[in-house]
Amino acid sequence: MGNSYAGQLKSARFEEVLHNSIEASLRSNTLVPRPIFSQLYLEAEQQLASLEGGGRVDNEEEEDEGEGGLEPSSPSNAYQLPPPPEGCCTTDGFCQAGKDLRLVSISKEPIEVPAGFLLVGAKSPSLPDHLLVCAVDKRFLPDDNGHNALLGFSGNCVGCGKKGFCYFTEFSNHINLKLSTQPKKQKHLKYYLVRNAHGALTKGPLICWKGSEFRSRQNSTNTCSSALFPPLESSGSLAAFPGEPVHGTNPSVPVGAQQAGPASDHPSGATATGPTVFNGKESPKHPQLAKGSLSAPPRPSGLGILPNSGPPKKRHKGWSPESKSPADGGFPQGGGNKAKHEGTGVPCVPQAGLVGPASVTFPVVASGEPVSVPDNLLKICKAKPVIFKGHGNFPYLCGNLNDVVISPLLYTCYQNSQSLSRAYEQHGASTMQPISEETQLLLTVYYLVQLAADQVPLMEDLEQIFLRSWRESHLTEIRQYQQAPPQPFPPAPSTAAPVTSAQLPWLAGLAASSCNDSVHVIECAYSLAEGLSEMFRLLIEGKLSKTNYVVIICACRNATIDSCIAVTGKYQARILSESLLSPAEYQREVHYELVTGKVDSLGAFFSTLCPEGDIDILLDKFHQENQGHVSSSFTASSTKKTAVLDASGVPVCTSYRLEPRGVRPFQLAVAQKLLSHVCSIADSSTQNLDLGSFEKVDFLICIPPSEVTYQQTVFHVWHSGVLLELGLEKEPVTKKRAEQHVLKLDTEAQARFKAFLQNSFQNPHTLFVLIHDHAHWDLVSSVHNIHSQSDPSVGLVDRLVNCREVKEAPNIVTLHVTSFPYALQTQHTLISPYNEIHWPVSYSNGVDLYHENKKYFGLSELIDSTLSGHSLPLLRYDSSFEAMVTALGKRFPRLHSAVIRTFVLVQHYAAAMMAVSGLPQMKNHTSVETLEITQNLLNSPKQCPCGHGLMVLLRVPCSPLAAVAYERLAHVRARLALEEHFEIILGHPSSGITVGKHFVKQLKMWQKIEDAEWRPQTYLELEGLPCILIFSGMDPHGESLPRSLRYCDLRLINSSCLVRTALEQELGLAAYFVSSDAPLEKGAKSEALESDGEKLSSTDEDEETGMEGCFEAGSTSEKRSPVKRERSHSHDSASSSLSSKASGSVLYGESLVPLSGPPQGELARSPPPCGPAEEGRTPGEIQRLRVSQGSTVTSRNSPGLAPQPDSSLRTGRRSSLQVPAAPSSQLSSSSSGSSSAACAVPTANVLVLQASQCSMAKACRQPPIVFLPKLVYDMLVSTDSSGLPKSASLLPSPSVMWTSSFRPLLSKMMTSTEQSLYYRQWTVPRPSHMDYGNRAEGRVDSFHPRRLLLSGPPQIGKTGAYLQFLSILSRMLIRLTEVDVYDEEEINTSLQEESDWHYLQLTDPWPDLELFQKMPFDYIIHDPKYEDASLICSHHQSIKSEDRGTSRKPEDLYVRRQTARMRLSKYAAYNTYHHCEQCHQYMGFHPHYQLYESTLHAFAFSYSMLGEEIQLHFIIPKSKEHHFVFSQPGGQLESMRLPLVTDKSHEHIKSPTFTPTTGRHEHGLFNLYHAMDGANHLHVLVVKEYEMAIYKKYWPNHIMLVLPSIFNSAGVGAAHFLIKELCYHNLELERNRQEELGVKPQDIWPFIVISDDSCVMWNAADVDCAGERSRESSWSERNVSLKHVLQHIEASPNITRYALIGMRKWASKTRGRGAQEPFSRCHVHDFVILNVDLTQNVQYNQNRFTCDDVDFNLRVHSAGLLLCRFNRFSVMKKQIVVGGHRSFHITSKVSDSSVAIMPSQYICAPDSKHTFLAAPAQLLLEKFLQYHSHRFFPLSLKNHSHPVLSVDCYLNLGPQISVCYVSSRPHSLNISCSDMTFSGLLLYLCDSFVGANFLKKFHFLKGATLCVICQDRNSLRQTVVRLELEDEWQFRLRDEFQTANAKEDRPLFFLTGRHI
Repeated sequence: MGNSYAGQLKSARFEEVLHNSIEASLRSNTLVPRPIFSQLYLEAEQQLASLEGGGRVDNEEEEDEGEGGLEPSSPSNAYQLPPPPEGCCTTDGFCQAGKDLRLVSISKEPIEVPAGFLLVGAKSPSLPDHLLVCAVDKRFLPDDNGHNALLGFSGNCVGCGKKGFCYFTEFSNHINLKLSTQPKKQKHLKYYLVRNAHGALTKGPLICWKGSEFRSRQNSTNTCSSALFPPLESSGSLAAFPGEPVHGTNPSVPVGAQQAGPASDHPSGATATGPTVFNGKESPKHPQLAKGSLSAPPRPSGLGILPNSGPPKKRHKGWSPESKSPADGGFPQGGGNKAKHEGTGVPCVPQAGLVGPASVTFPVVASGEPVSVPDNLLKICKAKPVIFKGHGNFPYLCGNLNDVVISPLLYTCYQNSQSLSRAYEQHGASTMQPISEETQLLLTVYYLVQLAADQVPLMEDLEQIFLRSWRESHLTEIRQYQQAPPQPFPPAPSTAAPVTSAQLPWLAGLAASSCNDSVHVIECAYSLAEGLSEMFRLLIEGKLSKTNYVVIICACRNATIDSCIAVTGKYQARILSESLLSPAEYQREVHYELVTGKVDSLGAFFSTLCPEGDIDILLDKFHQENQGHVSSSFTASSTKKTAVLDASGVPVCTSYRLEPRGVRPFQLAVAQKLLSHVCSIADSSTQNLDLGSFEKVDFLICIPPSEVTYQQTVFHVWHSGVLLELGLEKEPVTKKRAEQHVLKLDTEAQARFKAFLQNSFQNPHTLFVLIHDHAHWDLVSSVHNIHSQSDPSVGLVDRLVNCREVKEAPNIVTLHVTSFPYALQTQHTLISPYNEIHWPVSYSNGVDLYHENKKYFGLSELIDSTLSGHSLPLLRYDSSFEAMVTALGKRFPRLHSAVIRTFVLVQHYAAAMMAVSGLPQMKNHTSVETLEITQNLLNSPKQCPCGHGLMVLLRVPCSPLAAVAYERLAHVRARLALEEHFEIILGHPSSGITVGKHFVKQLKMWQKIEDAEWRPQTYLELEGLPCILIFSGMDPHGESLPRSLRYCDLRLINSSCLVRTALEQELGLAAYFVSSDAPLEKGAKSEALESDGEKLSSTDEDEETGMEGCFEAGSTSEKRSPVKRERSHSHDSASSSLSSKASGSVLYGESLVPLSGPPQGELARSPPPCGPAEEGRTPGEIQRLRVSQGSTVTSRNSPGLAPQPDSSLRTGRRSSLQVPAAPSSQLSSSSSGSSSAACAVPTANVLVLQASQCSMAKACRQPPIVFLPKLVYDMLVSTDSSGLPKSASLLPSPSVMWTSSFRPLLSKMMTSTEQSLYYRQWTVPRPSHMDYGNRAEGRVDSFHPRRLLLSGPPQIGKTGAYLQFLSILSRMLIRLTEVDVYDEEEINTSLQEESDWHYLQLTDPWPDLELFQKMPFDYIIHDPKYEDASLICSHHQSIKSEDRGTSRKPEDLYVRRQTARMRLSKYAAYNTYHHCEQCHQYMGFHPHYQLYESTLHAFAFSYSMLGEEIQLHFIIPKSKEHHFVFSQPGGQLESMRLPLVTDKSHEHIKSPTFTPTTGRHEHGLFNLYHAMDGANHLHVLVVKEYEMAIYKKYWPNHIMLVLPSIFNSAGVGAAHFLIKELCYHNLELERNRQEELGVKPQDIWPFIVISDDSCVMWNAADVDCAGERSRESSWSERNVSLKHVLQHIEASPNITRYALIGMRKWASKTRGRGAQEPFSRCHVHDFVILNVDLTQNVQYNQNRFTCDDVDFNLRVHSAGLLLCRFNRFSVMKKQIVVGGHRSFHITSKVSDSSVAIMPSQYICAPDSKHTFLAAPAQLLLEKFLQYHSHRFFPLSLKNHSHPVLSVDCYLNLGPQISVCYVSSRPHSLNISCSDMTFSGLLLYLCDSFVGANFLKKFHFLKGATLCVICQDRNSLRQTVVRLELEDEWQFRLRDEFQTANAKEDRPLFFLTGRHI
């Protein structure tokens, strides 16, 4: 291993590492799962130093692997330091002369640097944080490309000035590096040092010892970010032999690296050759494996080159400076087959983009004589051989280098497999040998031997083979490590004898002997040069014509081997060489071939194929013959049409209907998820989004530069109503206005985006949502790209969306929307995994989560359709087309296969059109697939009265080829006179749609469009138009296709350029919604017709079940069914076309045709049956048999040709129809079968089962049929060991790369959240990726807080979802600025006392004391919340019984209260959800501050009535301590400061505000900052002890008054009682304290405010009186601040003479006296200003739960004190549905009783066995009396003229009973009762003031009832005796009751009696 690893593994952890780490990482719940290898080191250094220059990992322990390694099985020998000279300095950071060398110390000092020398920084292992300054001769340092450094060293010490150090070993001793390993300049000289602007020496760029990716990229001219090289990844399914190693996975060893991709960064030695290197001695390390972070940035290498292209070590004699090392390109070294994905094409290819001389140079140096490449190689071989360099030395090539391609991919694959075994070695398996080179080569030969003729080698397969082989060979050791403790001696090596180099050629030849010459082995005696020469000779002589692979082995020298493998098979070599071209080079190559006329030879060849002569001649002939009349086959429909006519006689098609616009349930669900994520950002404590500060929403949608996508998005915005909803536009919205909100990311985008930013800056109260749609497009970095300066379009998205203004603007939220999010899910992503929203699943456990009438049909369903059990696969390939392309490829080796494929396909379409139009001889010149497409295209309009047809999508990515295809097909169409029958449309991203006038007219008629200027602008508007859409452009840009799309012809997609995103993007074109109202089979419901992404659920939902998104290989039934489902074998041209022809026409009901054979199942719209029960049945048993519909049934020999409509399918409802099986010869999947199949095309005279119908009717029932290249098809239908299609394990995007090839495969059961975490762990962006500079590494602070990612399958409705999100976000913001306030008119206004007295001074701002004292007190309660309360009688009232309404049900009390929605004013009180800049300090939250510290203070006072001392606790934040007086700072709390009555401050509120609260820590309105208008005020929250912690958490900067624990279950009365008593006690303390300061006691401010926690806003009424005496006035209200209200009231004259001041409760309709009188003397509620001095002797009742304010008001009035209500002020109360009085629940003490308890059960007889209740006795009493008091007072029911007399208290007896309140206190004010007769008497806990004589003053009706309530039975009896009640009242034993409490809960006791 080398000895530089700081940590040693504990072998006890080997089992965990080997078996569990990968699975554990996938199941990890952490933010980004820990990279696996971080678990494997104990003490190793795990920091990543800062990444500069090329962004390399500064790996402290990194060695040069070329030397210094040791045999892994031998003990490590530490490097021995020579002893330092005696007396010298050995301090770290100082040289031996004692001079300081540390950069921090000498950065400012002048340092003499000799000419030709540079200052560099050396790293010392003992001083990791410091650089030591050295002067080094620059000749011994590498150039910018990491090359050309002289061997050896020359340097000076800058400390002591000693010069001339010629050995780095000597120099490292002098500067005290104290190394434990061999000193190497490459390892320890790290940075150049440069002077900054201030002249100080600072750390500069990294020294590029091994090639710095960034600087070298500047030399690469072929940079591009698209995919390279996938055929290596996308080979067809491996036709594995039974014993073939690829699939020989041992399931019991679940090591995760089965998918061996590139290890992103193996630094191999500067040269990798020499006898000692591959004998297990060299230890090239994986920086990522050595580090724990796995986040090392890529160090890509050029194609054909590995990054370590520096000079060789001294022992490598073959290197010379002339052998140029090309620039370091963009590939990860060790990149295996993934190396190609970086965008630097082939930097070493100067000519036509193919490999030139430079590519021959490898990190392993060439030796020996050069090999000459023959001049006419390509001409003779018909393909350019691709030579993969293997082990050892590779010779020079010279001569005709354009005809060969050299690739390093195999070399890196071999390197990867070496590093994998070392990864295990690090885990403790120190004795395990890496897989030997001989074994590697032998396994490679085995692999090549078993490849089929149409397969391409896949490096990933080879890596897996190596990994498995190594694991199996070391199974014994692995098991020993798992079971046994570590042993001092290594176990004996395995007994199997290893392959020796001598045996290798023989064994390789033996393996190759079985393969019919497909693999040829050449053994060399001396060097590879002779083998290559031999191979070229054999090629020229034509002796390798059947050979696909040549393996050249040289195994003679020094027991090491040299090897290389040449791919000579024409098919394989072509695909491999083309895969090395970047997309830009691919386009250039094609353009070059078209421009130079190279393709003319192809056209000439086609004309020789046609026996009748050139096709054009045939066409001209046909045109002349048919001129003047249309082809006879089109004169009339071949089927009778039952056309429906509309009123004007125009035929109407019943199947064609425009989709109703609307939001589907899925879209709504996604919009709500988006909203909840935005809310969670706002709710987090990071203060990143203050939703409360925004008043409206605006948005900008950024889309790729596609005109169709632009128009489509504008259309969505225009018609969605979102602009009206957001208030951005008024009716009617024009299209022009919609365009303002959609930005096409083209050259003009920058100016508009700048305006958007300006707008966001100017409108801080608008929330701007920046939607980046199709976000996977253009991820090019604007910083790291060499073209970004010269070309403004490069990195445009990065420049706009990621600009500093967007990132920092607090009012911009960025939403990335994409179907392919993988490239945005890397280790460096800006998007938090918590901010990802995935499209939800539609089914969960068989339950339909969102009921929709359409089901999405995406990639997983397309793949499902290829499984057996389906009639026709929707995914197909065309074997005859593929065969012809292969044949032509051999004939025209210099033409790119894309050119050949396009010309062949166009030829096929042309021939098919001719065949269908009446030239049947042409059917032999097309494939059956193309013929089917064409005949359905031409015949579909005839089956519809209106002429609706189907669309064929022909995908031609390369624009020049698309133009060629368009011209050719248009020409053929014109010659065949078919211009009126179907349209041909050339779709290119940069241009709009052009449609002929005839078809525009048809479209307008179908869509009922009147506008004369209308032209279709989106593909969706082509609904029903028969057309071929030639869709060009390298990538689709999100264009949606209409429902009439029937065929997706993807045969021309670039199959050599596959990454997962590119592949899924192409297949996304076929994504479709099918109607789900068609009858489904049994089990279809549970079978979950899931979308690609419907398996992908959100980050936080439980519904995450099932496989990751776009690849569900097999539906759920496969998982359940024991019957293994096989692929159906009807995929190539012969069989699929026949089976499609055999799919009979529609069967409606009875027309049954006796047929035999297996049923043709319906398409995957109805997935296969769900279990063995149905799969095992005969077709006749299955009720809803699936029958295909649309074409006629045919037999093999039917001659001629019948135009058939479609291969669409429909369920036959009442049939047991069976469709004939085609003969087995027709079902054979051979490419030769396709030619014979052409004869089997059906004729017109076969039986038509039933009249056809419009293709649009079928459109909604089945998805399109997709034709793919064979390579891509194989990739989709073959699965890897995870059960997923191979395409799922492709590199996700060309702009990222794998961090390691030692990684698990994606799992089939992954949700999309887990898949996101997988990519976040295992991929890193390349330097060209815009996230490259964001070093996330899993840290939360690297995520952008206001950035979200919405991913969902293509075409599923993401645009509608995010537009709906904007709507509901806007509604929510409006809702956030609105509040529901109670809006109820005052009650009992008709019962008001008709007094002669009015307060005449209507305009008085304050009450006049003398006038006010004369006003009578209004006893009647007018507050609407007391609508259910008992009326209080006074002698003035004359109440009719019908005046009182019927009582409401208790449960309706809350529900039915009326509310109004009000916009919050700037003076509102807020709950905890409000955050704004001004409030941060007030609230105590600030991102830069710690939470406010608080201190707890006890405050005790005695209260005689309780008979004990009361101890309260204050929690006082440091910021609020100035409101209190302490004995000393931090000492005992003495009092709360009170102001003086005479204070006149305008910025101060005198009265302290107390707010009692329970259960409303989040929702209580305690933020009074805005309400007080910023004024200084004292606010105290009064909380119960058990809620103290939660309130303190939410309101850290508020003062809390904590009630004693005995009040935990008490009601609001206790809180009011304690507030008042505390404040009176405090008033006394303050009077005493300030008296010493000379202040009079009466000058201390005696008022406090007691406010409810739901008071939200305050209003002032402005009354305009018409005249002084007039009662007529106009009334208007306005919002005012609470500061204004309180300061106005506090300024009242004689204020201290009032005991209680309040205000009206707001109502929208204010009438009655309150509107006229400025002041009233009446009850006050909710928000009261209490004079604690005057009310010293009037207490709140501490036991009360309800009506305690009414009770207190009556006590205050009866004590002769003034209550004043300011009617000009009103308070709005917010409806809060949690907490408050609702937090009291009455439940049974018997825990398992779930029965509801009725109020009648709240009391019971004493000593009964009644169920006791868990509730305070007082609450039970109050609730019982409210609902059941008529049981005690039967005479009082609705008898308002004879109320119940209530002494000293007011209890609510329900709305149907009136009470009369009297006070027993002497000198109290009571109403005159002399003329009143009472129907009952209520004595509640009466005290000594109530005596027998007092009661005798009152008169009662005969039979009136008495209710005496006492604390216990004893006091009950004493009260009866003391009050002499038995004189007038009759009592019975059974009239005694108690509340239903247990004895320990101290029940209350009642005694009732009747008046005698």
